[in-house]
Amino acid sequence: MLTLTVAPFDLAAFRRRYLDSQVHEPTLTLGELLAGHPALCLQPLETAHLDIPVVELALQLVEPGPQTPLYRPPGAALAELGAARAADGGGDPGGSPNSRSPNSAVPDAGSAGDGPAGDGSAGDGDGAARRPSAVTAAERQITIVAAEDDHPQYLTERRAVAIAHDPDITRAAAYLDRNLSVLIRCEKLLVEHLAAEIAGRSGRNLRQVRPAAAAPGARGLVDPAGGRRAEQLAALQQTVQDAKADDVVVVPHLDLLAGNSDATLTPEARELTDVLYERSDCILLGFFDPSLVIPEVLADRFAVRLAVDILPRDVASHRRERVPVGRALVTREEADLFGGFDDAGLYKYVAGLNAVRLRHAVRFAYHQHRPALGSANPPTFGDLLHELRTFKAKTSSAFEVPTVTFDQIGGYDEVKAELARALDIVGGAAELPEELRHDLVPRGFIFHGPPGTGKTLFAKAIANHLNATILVVSGPEITDKYVGESERKVRDLFAEARRNAPTVIVFDEFDSIAAQRSGQDDGGSRAGNAVVAQLLTELDGFRPEVPVLIIGTTNRIDLIDDALLRPSRFRPVKIDLPDKQARRRIAEVHAKHFGLAGRLSGRLLDAIADATDKMNGDEIRSIFRDARADELVGRPPRAADARRLGELVGALRRAQQERDVGRGQEIGVRRAGRDRTLMGRLTPATAPDSPALAGEAREAGTAVELEAEVRR
Repeated sequence: MLTLTVAPFDLAAFRRRYLDSQVHEPTLTLGELLAGHPALCLQPLETAHLDIPVVELALQLVEPGPQTPLYRPPGAALAELGAARAADGGGDPGGSPNSRSPNSAVPDAGSAGDGPAGDGSAGDGDGAARRPSAVTAAERQITIVAAEDDHPQYLTERRAVAIAHDPDITRAAAYLDRNLSVLIRCEKLLVEHLAAEIAGRSGRNLRQVRPAAAAPGARGLVDPAGGRRAEQLAALQQTVQDAKADDVVVVPHLDLLAGNSDATLTPEARELTDVLYERSDCILLGFFDPSLVIPEVLADRFAVRLAVDILPRDVASHRRERVPVGRALVTREEADLFGGFDDAGLYKYVAGLNAVRLRHAVRFAYHQHRPALGSANPPTFGDLLHELRTFKAKTSSAFEVPTVTFDQIGGYDEVKAELARALDIVGGAAELPEELRHDLVPRGFIFHGPPGTGKTLFAKAIANHLNATILVVSGPEITDKYVGESERKVRDLFAEARRNAPTVIVFDEFDSIAAQRSGQDDGGSRAGNAVVAQLLTELDGFRPEVPVLIIGTTNRIDLIDDALLRPSRFRPVKIDLPDKQARRRIAEVHAKHFGLAGRLSGRLLDAIADATDKMNGDEIRSIFRDARADELVGRPPRAADARRLGELVGALRRAQQERDVGRGQEIGVRRAGRDRTLMGRLTPATAPDSPALAGEAREAGTAVELEAEVRR
């Protein structure tokens, strides 16, 4: 990475021009900057460096020591530099305390034969340039960060944050430099690094709020029983009172000090409001977490609000190129460990992570596979993706890594084909035209149909297909008796999902939180309407670069609010009771899962498919589950043969008919008895392909046909 250390003759003017360029002159080159604001360099420059935009460099402004070698930029005459220095006041013959005489001629950074001052090599004889004036402690370093063109050899968390969020940091510093207080919404892990970077680039003195700094007699703040929060508030008050014009007071946890409530102004928020408004001329840099809230009156104390949330897809390098974040924030050693590492392909699996969590996740994956170095089967990029999913699941309270695949779901070929088309779009979002990406990528699905048909199972298979984590939430868990709590839970769920992207959120019993909005004014209707409105807000804030897929499951799609059923929001997918072919495939899947496949013939599976008409996949699964359980732990154990499977099918049909009778449907008692006789009677203990077993299968099929005839 090209890091340049320069000593400007007028540091304040140099810094102002740079900060202005971030907003108004993004194409300003290093040569243009040095032409207007002369400076010497602490390392030789090449002529090509002058054509690089300053936003793509890593610069440091320093006060050099008396013996520090300095180089002039290519093409800059020493006479010009001396004149510039004199114009800045550095040529005062009286020798101000901040001016220094040069020890020797300053060499030309662009001349290969020139050496640094003091090494015995001569300059060009045009005269000597003065060294820059001394600077304040806050002005000694300002860093403009760019990524390396290749994977870095070493990367700290602070450096990773500076690379990933360089434009945001620069923008915030520019506002502070214009005497505007800034409020930043970001995750707590970023606060320490962002505060240091922003304050450093602004050139202001960083004033941290430390409880130990609070004066014993700080007024207006009660109650030592308030513990650490009271100490911090007292320290903040003292820091604000003592702040000077060129200071910036950092409030790292504004949300916690405010009491985390936006409904009413809590006593804590009132005290904090009094402290912050006590000196409106004090420049503040505040932070709050996206999962927490602050009262609007506190937010209004800050002139500018910024959000530092998701990782960019790529970042600037010092060669004017954009490099993938998977290259800029992953070290060479980490990338080399995983065979086939894909710099660009990594993004969609880490888009929701902040820079610090990304570094944690990659280090986690690295150490999981570190012993494999030099082994016969070295880890691959796929292993890295698996470890990233595991890391997200382990660092989240509710997310899990799904293992279900579409092959484990029997039948439903049409549903699978429909989902496959949509998932191809989701998985290939990065390759879609940017202007169409938001319109083409689906926000989510509503799976509707009878209970037990595998709606949640399909959601898990989708998450597995996308290499995503999954969170299954029951709709009633969202509802809360306190005003605003249900909406807060929805906000928190989506915020957590974005942090763990790619993610699938499954709302089970979706109709309980997404029902048709009512015009009534009672409390229950208002609460339900507010939850639907919050869901719509989250869906409309959808960002394709952060893969979060929402799936609602319901038995009553007719209850869902019409606004959610718009094609641009949710795509309804009907998952009905399986047909005969699907039931046959479901039986195969579960027979294999429970270790019975080798003992069951195709004829018996056909018979089960016939006999389970109008049953869902969960009921078919229970046949094989119960048969295997009786075989292993039954008292006494019973073989999982055709006889036992027939009894279990008969029991399910009896239960089904009893439910029908309970619902007022006219079902003949004789038919129920006949099914009990057909499906529950004993069959000879024979091999699966024996004529007796084939006859059993035919009888079961005939029984179903007779029942269908009676119903007609």
